Amino acid sequence: MNKTLTFPGFIDVHVHFRDPGIPEAETTASGLEAARRGGFAAVVTMPNTTPACDSPEAIAYQLSQTPSLPHSPTPSLPHSPTPPLLLPSACITKGRLGHEVADLEALAEAGAAFFTDDGSYVADDKVMEEAMRRAAALGMCICEHAMDPKELGNGVIRDCDLARSFHLPIIPVSAETVAIRRDLAICRVTGCRLHIQHISTAEGVALVRDAQKEGLPVTAEATPHHLLLSCEEIPRDDANYKMAPPLGNNEDRAELRRAVKDGVLMFATDHAPHPAAKKALGFAGSANGIIGLEAAIPLTWATMVEGEGMSPDAWAQAWWKMPRGILSPRAAACLDDAQQTVVEVGEWRAIEIAKFASLSRNCPYNGFESNCWPVVGKGKGA
Repeated sequence: MNKTLTFPGFIDVHVHFRDPGIPEAETTASGLEAARRGGFAAVVTMPNTTPACDSPEAIAYQLSQTPSLPHSPTPSLPHSPTPPLLLPSACITKGRLGHEVADLEALAEAGAAFFTDDGSYVADDKVMEEAMRRAAALGMCICEHAMDPKELGNGVIRDCDLARSFHLPIIPVSAETVAIRRDLAICRVTGCRLHIQHISTAEGVALVRDAQKEGLPVTAEATPHHLLLSCEEIPRDDANYKMAPPLGNNEDRAELRRAVKDGVLMFATDHAPHPAAKKALGFAGSANGIIGLEAAIPLTWATMVEGEGMSPDAWAQAWWKMPRGILSPRAAACLDDAQQTVVEVGEWRAIEIAKFASLSRNCPYNGFESNCWPVVGKGKGA
């Protein structure tokens, strides 16, 4: 017998809508529809658009693409249950180039949910320290794409049988851990809230665990794909398994699951749509990233609740309570406490990506089964 569970509205703090830039991959309208069907009450868009979201005008453009939201360059971000609430993040550095800190104060005033150069690591220590000091003064969180370019090199995949078979350049664990260690050191000095995006290694998780025990204001997120998949199980040279950071090995996956269950990590999708042509060149030549909004609830439930014994309430908190903690006070205040995510648990069925609302299809989830599905249109804002 199926049962219906109701939770506070889920928030995905890591989505890419490619608007402006690559509208054939995703528009704000199609992305918000994917989020609605996926069961989300709110999403935070990443600033790696073209041009980058590094100005109040760029934030205003993001909001102008949502008919139910205001077009003012300094919006109040009111709640609207349909479509899901859109909260733009803004760049840490101008143009996401890593050289000069953006006007964080103006971006905060314009309504930025947090600051990130997602897709790029802020490699200059002095620039990052300045950014974290200024963000701390604003009460804002810095979210970091923790992949050090010096360690990353030209790597495209973690060490595994497929990488060796196709002679693919390897991404070492140190690409993540060197970046996290640097950011934690600056966090200690500045007191700024720090969030590690899409963590992927057991070693990286250990650093976050230790930082939290130390009392540092540090959080991190795990994606459905890093929790579900392993580089050791990639079946072929298929770029639908290529993302940044890359899939870890079985040990990494197991530690990520333990950390989610322990409340160390929250969930986020890193929904990253691409046109088919950009994912057709194998690991060596294709773009990074996969879509995830419409599969996130069924996949994380099957993996963590059914597979790992996580309680439904703890699972839900990793989708709503923990994500709220990294939003700006202004953005968090816009969330409607009456808005709900409703799921139905019982019948096992397969994911069908052909039915997704997203304009892109770049993911390997087709056929994966779950017994938990969002109920769209049931409950306020669902």
